[in-house]
Amino acid sequence: MWNSIHLHLHHLLLLIVVVAPSLLLCSLVESVQLELKSGHTKCISEEISDNAMSVGNYIIVNPNEGYPIPNSHKITVRVSSPRGISYHYAETVDSGTFWFNSKEAGDYTACFWAIDHSPAVTLIIDFDWKSGVTIKDWSKVAKKGHVEAMELELKKLFDTLSNIHYEMLYLRKREEQMQELNKMTNKKMFTFSLLSLLVCLSVAGLQLWHLKLYFVRKKVL
Repeated sequence: MWNSIHLHLHHLLLLIVVVAPSLLLCSLVESVQLELKSGHTKCISEEISDNAMSVGNYIIVNPNEGYPIPNSHKITVRVSSPRGISYHYAETVDSGTFWFNSKEAGDYTACFWAIDHSPAVTLIIDFDWKSGVTIKDWSKVAKKGHVEAMELELKKLFDTLSNIHYEMLYLRKREEQMQELNKMTNKKMFTFSLLSLLVCLSVAGLQLWHLKLYFVRKKVL
């Protein structure tokens, strides 16, 4: 019995080691620093599955600590869906937070515009973007529930595996869509090739017919 449990745990941990890093990379952009020059734009894209919670916050590093951030260091921020639907928009700000529940799967984009200023300045933006299971604050869960360390780890494991399962279903759906797209592309290419062949044969036939008439008029044939 213990050997069977140990074997199941071994397989489970192996699955987490293999799949979890790619899952976290797909669902998390955490604590990055962006350098943005005045008058320029910088965007970050992240692929998020549908019906997934996403939370982000950003703040400009104050070049003069203890003093208000000058207007030359204010930015405009826009977070949009793959179809261009705006989920967050803030103009002339030095910090902010956004959160949304994705309605569709795809690449979500966060763009930062720096106000044009002379002389040009370079802004440092601390940007934190989380989605999926990484949003949960497990320290608060442990404090609230007074659960033991093992129970907390099991909750983490269950939540991670649930998210992995959801991501696998999402990837399978994407694979089916790609296969369908390949079938449609192959069908269109076959039709196009067939039409091209018919056109070439028709042109060749017209050329032969024209040459035949020419030689007949010249009494060669």
